[in-house]
Amino acid sequence: MRFLSRSARRSATGVLLFLAAVAVAFFAAPEAGNLEATVRSVVAPDARSAASPTRAAAPAAPAPTPPAPPSSALTAEVDRLLERWQADRAFWGISVINLETGEPIYERNADRAFLPASNQKIITAATALEALGPTYRYQTEIRFNGTTEGSTMRGDLILDGSGDPTFGSTEIRGEDPLRAWARRLADMGVERIEGRLIGNDNRFDDRPYPEGWDVDYITKQAGRYMGTSAGGIAYKDNVVSVRIAASRPGYRPNVRIRPDGAVRLQNESLTSRRWRGSTLQVDRLFDSNELIMTGSVARSYRGTVTVPVSNPTTFALNTFVTYLRDEGIETDLSVHDVDELDTRLPSADALFVHLSPPLSEIVAIINKQSNNFYAEQVFRTYGWGGSSKGGSRRTNAFLRSAGIDTDLFRVYDGSGLSRKDLATPGAMVDLLRHMDRHAARDAFRSSLAGGGENNTTLEHRLSRAPVFAKTGSLRYVRALSGYGLRPDGTPIAFAIFANNYTGPSYQITRTIDDLVRAVTLR
Repeated sequence: MRFLSRSARRSATGVLLFLAAVAVAFFAAPEAGNLEATVRSVVAPDARSAASPTRAAAPAAPAPTPPAPPSSALTAEVDRLLERWQADRAFWGISVINLETGEPIYERNADRAFLPASNQKIITAATALEALGPTYRYQTEIRFNGTTEGSTMRGDLILDGSGDPTFGSTEIRGEDPLRAWARRLADMGVERIEGRLIGNDNRFDDRPYPEGWDVDYITKQAGRYMGTSAGGIAYKDNVVSVRIAASRPGYRPNVRIRPDGAVRLQNESLTSRRWRGSTLQVDRLFDSNELIMTGSVARSYRGTVTVPVSNPTTFALNTFVTYLRDEGIETDLSVHDVDELDTRLPSADALFVHLSPPLSEIVAIINKQSNNFYAEQVFRTYGWGGSSKGGSRRTNAFLRSAGIDTDLFRVYDGSGLSRKDLATPGAMVDLLRHMDRHAARDAFRSSLAGGGENNTTLEHRLSRAPVFAKTGSLRYVRALSGYGLRPDGTPIAFAIFANNYTGPSYQITRTIDDLVRAVTLR
């Protein structure tokens, strides 16, 4: 039998108590209109039956066991933590439940809606494991329709995308697949390719950004994979690397971008006389692949910045042309997005096929690294129509099938960057409890970072706490949700959200960690 969510359990308990009271009062009250006798009959049905031997007594329904209240010591400790520093200025939502029984251990604003930030990735990972399965693999192909004369290929080369976020990704070890394909063609004796190079990105729709993203995520160098566009063809995490080296003071720094033609650069920066320190900023125009580099670099500066590309399809195609030339293959290829063709995409035979790692490994990167790009690609992969709206609808369908009220969530993206996403702490722990009983339980749990686990978002947090959890952070938002163990061995699920704070973020983060320690270590 499917377990009930918290709101459903509370409603069911109230209805049972009311019906039991009405039934006992109706059948067993000694005197109509005698309120005192009626109350006594409800509270003590056994005594009522003994006092009324001439009237058959209806069997009383067993009273449900009330949930155990949180310990006063735990409540006092949590309240103390939420009042220190400037934590009391935040809007807090907390839900901690017994994972086996579903009963609450501690709650505060558990049914209020919060921005979940990257805790949204918990929902994305759970839905993906349900919709696609842990063993699902993406498949990307290069296909050919044409003729071969000697060492020359003439016709259409088609890069057929599947939305694979790992294709050429820096998160995955191994050779770049586009470079490997170029080398294999050279090894086959190909010396020249003429025709069209077509990118088929129709696995996804042509709306690369979901609702609610800050424009700065898309146009500025705001952080790794912060606002990368989604695409049916994804390559190298859909970001371009800009290598910068200082020149003489007062002159423009030297810049190198690979592949050639991937983006256009307007270099307005200068090399300063300082030995250290940099004010360099690389921005991208919203609707183009034009970069603007401003500020200054120190005269000792050498570094690389990554900037999202606006058209991942042409980025991948131009990179492939560069690799073909690197392998000594002459190219006379015109580059096309499939949407630019006047005719239908020609049928073609597969030359090479690239398979991604299984989804179980991909969701681990999503949650342990908090990889926004991977989350958005997976969100659209399981989404109907390859769109963010389709991802939202598919997610809501999964939540309903899990017995979770979708009114307690608002899903606009897969990563949690959207300021329109909402979740209640109570619904989040209900989802965690559902996944603890899911067929993909092991893959889901393994995707969460352990306290102090190396190379994860918890590497420097909760190193001694028995927890596996997902972090979340946006401006004025911090969150942590996952699993843990109480000191007595009771397994728990927890969700802690802090919104709308004005104090230092590190104090909110430390408070969240201390709340987790209070629940798991004391």
